[in-house]
Parts: sequence; C-alpha cells; structure tokens
Amino acid sequence: MELNLQEVIFLALDLTGTFVFAVSGVLLAARRNFDITGGLVLGTMTGIGGGMIRDVLLDRVPNALAQPIYLAPPLIATLLIYIIGSHISRARIWIVAFDAMGLGLFSVTGTTIALGAGASFPAALLMGALTACGGGLMRDAVASEDPAIFRGTDLYLIPALFGSGLTILAEVAGLLNGITSLIIAAAAFGFRMLAWKLQWRVPQPMRQWSYRETGRKVKKLPSVFRKPD
Repeated sequence: MELNLQEVIFLALDLTGTFVFAVSGVLLAARRNFDITGGLVLGTMTGIGGGMIRDVLLDRVPNALAQPIYLAPPLIATLLIYIIGSHISRARIWIVAFDAMGLGLFSVTGTTIALGAGASFPAALLMGALTACGGGLMRDAVASEDPAIFRGTDLYLIPALFGSGLTILAEVAGLLNGITSLIIAAAAFGFRMLAWKLQWRVPQPMRQWSYRETGRKVKKLPSVFRKPD
C-alpha cells in the first residue's frame, strides 16, 4: 500500500514519538540498574503502551501489531542507550526531556488517529491524552517510580490535554498538517518542560489544601521527574 506525503509525515511523527518515549523508558531502566532485557521490556512498554490502549478502546488493530515497524524504535533505543554507557542514564534531565518529547508527539498523533477513527471531539481529546500519558504511566508503575501523572507537584496530564486540544482546534480550522502537527507537538513539549523547570503545581487534595498553603513548599518525593531546588 502506497502512502501519500501526509501519511508518511504522520508515520514519521508517530515512530519518532515511539522512539523518544522508548528512550525515556530505557534510560529509567538503566538508572535502576536493569539489564538490557529489562531495558527492552520497559522501553517497549513505554513506546507502544499508550497507543495500544488507545487502539483497543477505539476497536482497531493496534499499530504495533498491524505494522511491525513500530517494534523497531524500542529495540534501537535499547541498543543505543546500553552502548552509550551508564553515565547518560544518571542525568535525570534526559529522562524528563525524552518523556516530554514523546508526550508532545503522541498528544498530536493520538488525537489524529482518534479523529480518523470517527471519535467525537471530547473522545478524541481523551484518546490523545491517553496516548501521551499511558506509556509513561505503565513505565513508572513497573519501575516503582512515582507516576508523574498523579503528582500535584508535576504538571503532566495538562500539557498532554493542551497538545490534544490544539490538534482538535487545528482540525476544525482545516489547518492540521505535518507542519502544524510539529508546531503543536513542540508547544506541548515546551509547556511540559517549562512546568517541570518552574515547578508549576496544581492543588493537592482539598483536605490538605487551602489558599494559605499555596505558598508553602510541598513535601518532596524521590521521583526522577521532580526537579530539585
């Protein structure tokens, strides 16, 4: 089956998102001193996990099963990280940066796939966010890491919804193409990294939160995604 230019660009974006998400998973595995097989499992789970959940919910064959090329990025990421050596895995910024790149790309591609499958706009918004956050959630849970999506001290879901929402707006305006997809992904990536760097927060559970408490520092937890002061 021949692909047109638009489909080739979209496939490239989706494969790139799979790769960078897989890199974040392999980096976390290396940081936790997992062996190379553990890194491959964690990288594969991170790279294709969110998309597989999305596709099952949309009642379509998961891309990772329909197109085996989706299994190549996690394998390449694993070999690359374990060849480079352990020194890069010690820098937490790399894990956060690659995770944010995957989040930005998948918020666009996940939403686009959902729209193409006939999902309504609210459903497409949720499917885009699920694609962007699902793999990272699975990675963190398996690696015994505090999931970034559950931390009030670490904006994660909001940047994903931001990218997904912009994708829907671009589709409604008839402007969604390869260039705008890259711009939206870059905007979601920038939002996520800026939130991490500046430690933007959302309110904690109401039983622990009040207006007076917003100026106080939240207790730090040992998460790789928590930026040190």
